Amino acid sequence: MAPKAKADALVQKSPAEFFAENKNIAGFDNPGKCLYTTIRELVENALDAAESIGELPAIEITIEEVSKARLNRIRGVEQHDRLDEQLYQDFETEEAKKKRLAKEAREQEKLKKLIEKHGEGSKEAEAKRKELAAAAGAAKPGAAMRGNLFYKVTVKDNGAGMPHKDIPNMLGRVLSGTKYGVKQTRGKFGLGAKMALIWSKMTTGLPFEIISATPRSSSRSHYRLDIDIHKNEPAIHLEELLPNPDGWHGSSLSLTIEGSWSSYRSYILRYLRQIAVITPYAQFAFTYKAEDDKNSVFVGFRRRTDVMPDPPALTKHHPSSVDLELIKRLLRATAAKTLTAFLQKEFDRVDRSLAARVVEEMQAGVEGDMSPKDLDEKQIVRLHQLLHEIRFGDPSGKHLSPAGEYNLRLGVMKELGPDLIATHQGDVRVFEGHAFIVEAAVSVGGKNVKPGINVHRYANRIPLLFEGGSDVITKTALRRINWSAYKINQATDQVGVFVSIVSTKIPFKGAGKEYIGDDVVEMVAAVKAAIQGCCLQLKSKIMRAIAAREQKQRKKTLSKYIPDVANAIYSVLERMAGTAAGDGAAAGAGGGGEEAGPAAKRRRTEGAGVGPRGGLRDERGLLPAVAAREVTAATLASRLSEYVERIDTDMALEYQVQQGLAAGEAKAPLYLMPLSGRHAHGPEVHTSTCVVKLLTGYT
Repeated sequence: MAPKAKADALVQKSPAEFFAENKNIAGFDNPGKCLYTTIRELVENALDAAESIGELPAIEITIEEVSKARLNRIRGVEQHDRLDEQLYQDFETEEAKKKRLAKEAREQEKLKKLIEKHGEGSKEAEAKRKELAAAAGAAKPGAAMRGNLFYKVTVKDNGAGMPHKDIPNMLGRVLSGTKYGVKQTRGKFGLGAKMALIWSKMTTGLPFEIISATPRSSSRSHYRLDIDIHKNEPAIHLEELLPNPDGWHGSSLSLTIEGSWSSYRSYILRYLRQIAVITPYAQFAFTYKAEDDKNSVFVGFRRRTDVMPDPPALTKHHPSSVDLELIKRLLRATAAKTLTAFLQKEFDRVDRSLAARVVEEMQAGVEGDMSPKDLDEKQIVRLHQLLHEIRFGDPSGKHLSPAGEYNLRLGVMKELGPDLIATHQGDVRVFEGHAFIVEAAVSVGGKNVKPGINVHRYANRIPLLFEGGSDVITKTALRRINWSAYKINQATDQVGVFVSIVSTKIPFKGAGKEYIGDDVVEMVAAVKAAIQGCCLQLKSKIMRAIAAREQKQRKKTLSKYIPDVANAIYSVLERMAGTAAGDGAAAGAGGGGEEAGPAAKRRRTEGAGVGPRGGLRDERGLLPAVAAREVTAATLASRLSEYVERIDTDMALEYQVQQGLAAGEAKAPLYLMPLSGRHAHGPEVHTSTCVVKLLTGYT
């Protein structure tokens, strides 16, 4: 007889325990990604802390290698010699070793033949050498073992700091924070930073250390604590107040985690570069301290401007964005005494008159002066339906904080140094009752920019580096923009597309917040309009650049043939001068007195029309000057060069005038005034075509 099954015990998990078991939700997928996400979350918290008090952010990021032996010393774990080698994954039998070495020898023979055929240093030989190195590493015993790579991460900022008594709960309790409410924020719930602390506890067991001070505080808070994952409570190891003689304010948080710098180095540096683009008013100093100093890295991102965007403001819920449970929560928490006051106080775009009309529309015995807490379940459902059916005004968007065209342009110029750049900020748009703004920058050329369309995505001023192929920004830039219509070659030009979306609700796909869905029609249209706004600006710039390039090439071509043309013309003039001199000598020797009259008259007639023997008349007296060597081939070349320069300048000026007329650019009227004693003029302004004296007064 089968044993009787026991009833399953009911187990309740704490929020910290749930996220520890499902850490991929917050972007903690593998050791490399965990290191990247830790840096990202701590840096974004530091930016928020500085911006909240209007302080220009100055953030220091340090990653320090921690060997396993050093970590064991910190944890007080003794290192012992192995007693049974066969227990370990890196144990290799003699037979397996022989097979591995024989295979490596065969591969080395293949490499030797490649070198004999293509030469040392050839692409084929180098590719084979890399392949062998990778294969040798994978074939070693224990290669599949999880690498024990540990890093101490420290992020220091000059922000608002944290009140001493609030630090344990702010950092040691999951789902507690200051980022609740309807507000544009870089993160939600403060979950990412706390996940970094949970990851630290799961991989090293070491507590994290926090030093913090608020502005004008005479002391610094010093904590060493971790999270009790099962209870979702902070576990305090050390708590003390330290003197703050220099008045420093901000926070410095350090934790030791397992990670992989080698596999995610490029992502971390790219993230820092992109966050520097969207926040040119911030200063970042990144240091990677390797145990071997030659592998250490330092990268600095300097501040380019002191102009910060206005901080985002807390706003009220738009009626069309609330769900049934949110309405119930608002009804329970409100301090309003009447239903009319509740609607006016708790919801955006609802004034006193509109609130009264909404209450009247509810009917079923609902009055405007009744308490909102007296609504029953059916009346609450009716209110929810009305809020989604009635037409309310759109949110104004004044509570949003985009980076701004000025900062976006400066950031791109600082980090990329492009040849051309254009920026555009779209109007406030709405989806599901949430306002959003799309701003974009499109650059051409620059340093470290690959040929083609290079898309850089931002959401609430956060760089998005992963899963870009599914993102609305990537799909719009690659599929919905006809780049050739704007004189941009999608395949060969180095094009950078930077698009930033800010909103109180970003329609992320996936809890990792790595890409924005392509299924929101309003957002697709806004992203496309922003990119096209940049492209229209670039088109006129590119056309001017093309015209300038063609003008330069035309001038170069003409100048190339000036010496040959000058020599050819001079040789013709030289022969003509010699012929004219011979005719003159013959006429002088052939007669005088009465006989010379008809010949002289004939020559005067020829001089008034055509020259001797049907030649053109010499109006400028060039032939005598050529005969006297006053005009040479060099003289003609010089005059031709001057003519080409003048014609080139005139054509360029005419083109610029035509471009200005076509673009509808603003023009200032210019008046020519007579000179008189009643007119006062300023100093002379010299240009390449004229001298101008501007009118400064009239009496």
